Amino acid sequence: MSSPIIDPKTNKPFKREDKIALSNHQSRAHTMSVRSPTNSKSIAPGLTPARLAAVLKSAQNGYAEDYFILAEEMEERDAHYRSVLSTRKLAVASIEPSVEAFSDEEHDLKLAHEIRALLRHPKMPECLFDLLDGLGKGIGLVEIIWNTKSTPWKPSAYEWVNPRFIRLDRETLSEIRLVDDLSVFEGVPLKPNGYIIHKPRMKSGHWLRNGLARLVAVMFMLKSFTVRDWWAFAEVFGMPIRIGKYHSNASTDDIRTLINAIATIASDAGAAIPESMQIDMVETAKGNGGDTLFENMAEWADRQISKAVLGQTMTTDDGSSQAQANVHNDVRKDIIRWDARQLANTLNEYLVKPFIDMNYGVQENYPRIEINIEDPEDLKAWSDALTPFIDRGLKVQSSEVSDKFGLGEPDKDAELLHPTNQLPQNELSLNRVQTAVKPGLSLALNARQSDLNSDDEINEFTEQALNEWQEISEPILGPILELLIASKDYDEFVSQLPVLAEKMDNTAFIEQLTRYCWQARALGDVTDE
Repeated sequence: MSSPIIDPKTNKPFKREDKIALSNHQSRAHTMSVRSPTNSKSIAPGLTPARLAAVLKSAQNGYAEDYFILAEEMEERDAHYRSVLSTRKLAVASIEPSVEAFSDEEHDLKLAHEIRALLRHPKMPECLFDLLDGLGKGIGLVEIIWNTKSTPWKPSAYEWVNPRFIRLDRETLSEIRLVDDLSVFEGVPLKPNGYIIHKPRMKSGHWLRNGLARLVAVMFMLKSFTVRDWWAFAEVFGMPIRIGKYHSNASTDDIRTLINAIATIASDAGAAIPESMQIDMVETAKGNGGDTLFENMAEWADRQISKAVLGQTMTTDDGSSQAQANVHNDVRKDIIRWDARQLANTLNEYLVKPFIDMNYGVQENYPRIEINIEDPEDLKAWSDALTPFIDRGLKVQSSEVSDKFGLGEPDKDAELLHPTNQLPQNELSLNRVQTAVKPGLSLALNARQSDLNSDDEINEFTEQALNEWQEISEPILGPILELLIASKDYDEFVSQLPVLAEKMDNTAFIEQLTRYCWQARALGDVTDE
C-alpha cells in the first residue's frame, strides 16, 4: 500500500476536500456564472485618449478588468501587434525545456527523471504558450488539474485562466484572487498548489504596469485614428469637389433639389436640376503627398510597436543591411534569453516544487528546469580555423570532425565523395586506355584535368620550396652566422660583410629557383587556353 500524500503546509496527509479541490476545476468559465466565457463589454471601439487614460489608471489601482479586455482586443484587432507578440512568445515556447539534477546522487537523479516525465505531457507546449500570455497582459495564469487517483500525483491537464477573472486584494494589491459567484468584487483565494503564475518582468515595479499592452496601447490608439481617417480619405481621393450654385431668389425646394443632386452625382453620374442652377466640378490637387501621409503614419506606429515588443524594427523593415540585421538579432537573443530564464523560474516555483513537495516531501535541493538557447555554431569558421593546424601536423580524429558536422560513418559499399583534385581510379584507367585508342581524346581529358589541378600544383611547388629552404639557404646564411659569432661588436661585424660574398655559395638557390620557374611556366602553357 502506497504512503499517503503529505500536504507541505501542514506536514499531514491531505484532507479529503483539499484533495478533491486539486483534481477539480476552480477557474473554469460557465455561462451561468460570473466567469462567463463570453464578454459583452468592449473597450477598443471608439477608444479616445481620455478613455485610455482612465483604463490605465484604473488598472494600476488594482481594477484591471477593462485593461485585460483592451489587451485582448488589441491582439484581435491589430495584425502587426498580433504578429510581433506571437513572434516573441513562440521564440521561447518553441524551445525544448531540459532538466538539471542538483547532483549525481541517486535520489537527485530520480527527482530529475520525474520532472522530465512531467515535461513530456502532451499539453506542456500549450501550457508554456499560455503562460507567455503574460508578456502582453502582465500576467499569465494556468490552472493545474492534478490526477490524485494514483501516486505519485501528476498533472492531468493545464487550463488557461482568462485574466478577466482575476481580482487583487485591496490592501497590498499583491495577492491574486479569483472572481466567484460568492465573491464578485473581492474574489476567492486560489487553491494551493493549483496554479502556475507567470509575471514577466520587463521593468521594475508592479506586474500590472509591466505588460507590453500597456506600452503599446497609445500606438494602437493613434494607429486606429490613422487607419480610420485613411479610409475616409480614400473614399473621396481623386474625386472633384462638387459646388452647386443657385440664384438669390431660389426657393427652399430648389435649394434642396440642388443639394440632393450634389449628393447623388458621384454614384449616379447624373442629376436633374432647374436650368437656373449650376453644378461646378473643381479638381483637387493630387501631388501634395496626401495619399502617402496616412501610410507613413501607420508604418511609423508599426515600427514603434515592433521596437516595444521585439526590441528592434529590423524584422518588419525593408532595405536594412546584413550587418545591421546581425546586430539586431543579437538584441533579440538577449530578450529571448531573459524571457526564457523567467519562464523557467516560474515553472520551478509553481510546478517542480509543488510536485516534489507533495509526492516526496520538502527537499533541501530541487532539480531545475532550464530553457536554454543554443547559438548556431559557425562551422565554416571552425573548419577554416582547424585546417591550418592540420596542415602543420596537428592530429585530429576524423570522427570528431564528422560529429561536428553531423555526419555518420560511411557504409562499407557506399559511394564516397572525392576531393576535386583527386580523380577516381576508373578515370585514370580510362585515360590510359584512351591514350592507345584515341590519343586526341586522352589529351583533351588530361588538359581538362590540368585546369582543375593547376592551382593545387602551384601550391605544391610552394610547399616543396619551403620544405627545402634550410638546405638551400645554408650555403648563403652559414657564413653570415659564423661572422656574427666571431665578431666582437657591431662595427667589426659590419666591416667584414663585404668579404662574405666570396664565401657564399648560391648555386643551389639559383638551380631551385630556375627549376620551379620552368615548372610553373610549363604548367601555365598546358592549362592556359
